[in-house]
This record gives sequence, structure tokens and C-alpha cells, in this order.
Amino acid sequence: MSEVMRLVGKSLAPEVVLREMLHLLSELLGLNRGRIVLADDDDESESRGTRSASIRFAYGLTQEEMARGRYKAGEGITGAVLATGQAMIVQDIDAEPRFLARAVSRARLPQETVAFIALPIEVNRRAVGVLGVHRIRHRNRQLDDDVAVLKILATLAGQLLQLRALVEEKTRALEARNALLTRALESAAARYGIIGTSPALLQALGELERVSQASASVLLLGDSGTGKELFARAVHLASGRRDGPFIKVNCAAIPDTLFESELFGHDRGAFTGANTARAGWFEQAGGGTIFLDEIGELPLLMQTKLLRTLQEGTIVRLGGKRELAVNVRLVAATNRDLGVEVARGSFRRDLFYRLNVIPIRLPSLAERREDIRPLALHFLSRTNQANQRNVNFSPAALGALEAHTWPGNIRELANVIERLVLLADGTVVSRAAVERLLPQAAAEPAR
Repeated sequence: MSEVMRLVGKSLAPEVVLREMLHLLSELLGLNRGRIVLADDDDESESRGTRSASIRFAYGLTQEEMARGRYKAGEGITGAVLATGQAMIVQDIDAEPRFLARAVSRARLPQETVAFIALPIEVNRRAVGVLGVHRIRHRNRQLDDDVAVLKILATLAGQLLQLRALVEEKTRALEARNALLTRALESAAARYGIIGTSPALLQALGELERVSQASASVLLLGDSGTGKELFARAVHLASGRRDGPFIKVNCAAIPDTLFESELFGHDRGAFTGANTARAGWFEQAGGGTIFLDEIGELPLLMQTKLLRTLQEGTIVRLGGKRELAVNVRLVAATNRDLGVEVARGSFRRDLFYRLNVIPIRLPSLAERREDIRPLALHFLSRTNQANQRNVNFSPAALGALEAHTWPGNIRELANVIERLVLLADGTVVSRAAVERLLPQAAAEPAR
């Protein structure tokens, strides 16, 4: 018994415990060819009185013998125990006409007298299966002692089967809820593609919609990974410029020597290799919106030229002399404190004032914990579809995700979800799997 209880403590997987329990019965007690027969019934078959059962777990039986082990309710010893819920002990299988020897032929058993013990496995006081073993009749140990042990193990088997049923039910409910939430999220996110209902997020969205029809520049503030590009697109989609182009420029990715050419374009012959004229990002965004991400990385010289463009509504191409009118709305974003950068002299004060007409602060993920679950399910659905997987989260796994601080914000969450799905062994991600990954994720800087 101590070995069996050790297994229960070590593994909550009922299948593992049941199989090893049958193994221990054989190795330690000499109760051989143990099998657990479970009902294949449903409500309809039970109402018609056509319950049947089959061997699901066994030790010492071949696959062929297990396949033969099918019984109707009331058929043979096993069927009788299933039908009545009463234990049956056959002292000599050769003298019992109801013993079918269906799964294991008599020729496979010892020639001496063999007994068969069958006990009901109950869940909620209803027989759902049978625990059966062969026993050599003449042993030093008393039969009553073996029966007492088997009764305890049959009770334990019932509890494990009940646990398995509860886990399966919760898993099905979780999968159904995930499916419903995913569909609801996709519908709710259709407007801007922004997911969440937390007060902090709704406040930022409210500010966005209130200024969407204005022509003034918008400055998006917030930590890295908070979704500034998604908000910039939302500003564009909510405005009268939605049918125009949306041009994104990452200021941190452009070398200082190329800024002017990239933003404002160049005329033919402006520099070596400039064989043709090229329109810059501001011209290409005509009638639409230009999004300057990481604007704090803009060199001071380019800050001056950008300020002039915002004030005059014109640009001059590199190597050109003619002013060209541009009709664009600027949305800028930064994770820096531009007020501090102004005090340091690395950002122009007048440009800061020009950009800071409509500042919108995006909340960190730690400030919108209510949104972690729907965001996680959204990224789960997206990753499943992209990789043709069907992985779900256990409730405990979602709880672990919600409890994390997420210094890398939404970008970090999306990265972790993708890794969890790709590394998942089965179809349900456990809390342990999340906790194994999160310390690594927390230590990695958001990129």
C-alpha cells in the first residue's frame, strides 16, 4: 500500500497510477494478470440495459488478450460484478461455469488451482468498473488479507477515475470557453485590433477617439512593448485619413547619414549613386498618416528640419531647392521621457511642444492585468493557427500568466505564448510549464 500511495503522491495522472498498481499487485503480492475493466456505457445504453465493459488497464496480459476482454452487463463473473456492484470470489475457476476465461485462456494459467477475485470499482456509489486478479489458491497468505488490500485499491481506483473524469470535464469546458472567448475577442478587436477592456486601456482609447478627427500631431508615450504601433494605426483608422497611406518609420533603425534622404527624399544627383529622384516617407504618406516611432532617436539636425515641416507643411528634398507641399498627419512615439531629454539638450524644446499637443500615455501590461487573459488567448489562437497546433491553457497556467509582472509588456507576453505553444508536449499547457519559462522570459530584455 505504501508503494501505491507513493505513486499517487508522485503522479496525478490516473493512468500511470492504475497501471503501476496492477504491476505491484503482481510483483509484491502474487495477484497476477490484474486488469481494470471499465464500462463503455452512456445514458442511452444504460436505460436500455445494454451496458458493456472492456479491459482498459492490465498487467501481464497481451494486447490481444486485452482486446478479447469485453463483457456485457451480467455476462460471466466480470459482467455480474459490474451489473450488481457486489464482489465475487471464485475459489476454483475450473469448477465455476460462469468463469468465461475469455481474456486469458486456461492453458496460459498454472496447472494448479487458480482463484479469481473481482471487486466493483465505484464512483458516486455506482459501479463503473471491475478490478480483477488471478490468485493461486494455496498460499501462505490468507485470502481475506488479499481481499482487504484489493478493496482498498478498488476504492482508490474509483477516486482516481473520478479525478480523471473531473479533469476531462474541466478540460472540455476550458476548450469551449477558450473557443468562445477567442471568437468574442476577434469580434471585439475588429474595430482597431486592440484587445482589452481594462479601465487604463479604455481611457487611452477614449482619448484616441476624441482627437481622431483633429489635424494636430499625436505623441504616444509608454514603455517598450505597450502597443504604440497598433495605437498609431488606430489613430489613422479613426481619422478622415483612413483611406490614405499609413507609413511607419523606425527612427532608431535609420543611420544618421540617411535620415534626411529617407524622410524627405532626394533629387537626382544629390549624392553619389542618386541616379534618379526619390520621394521620401513624408511625400509617400501624402493624404494619410506618418508614424515616427522612437522619435527620441532623431538627431538634432533632423529635429530642426522636422519642426520646419510641421510648421510650414512643406519639405525640401535632399539636393533640391524647390519646396514641396505635404499633407500628412504626424503620429510620434517614444519610450523616453522627452521632458528629461529637453533638459539634457538632446531634444529641441520647440519640437517637443509641437509634438506634445495631444499626448496619449499607453498603460503598461502591469496596469491592465484584466487584459492579460484575453491577450494571452488571442496570442494562443494566433500561434495555434500559424503552427497548426491545438494547444490550450489550464486555468492554473492562465493564473500564472496573470500573476507575472511583464516588464516587456505585450511584446513579451506574445513571445512567451508563442514559445509555450511550440514547446508544449500535449494539448494543455500547465502552470509548471509557464513557471519554467517565465523566469527566463523575465530576465530577457524586450526587443
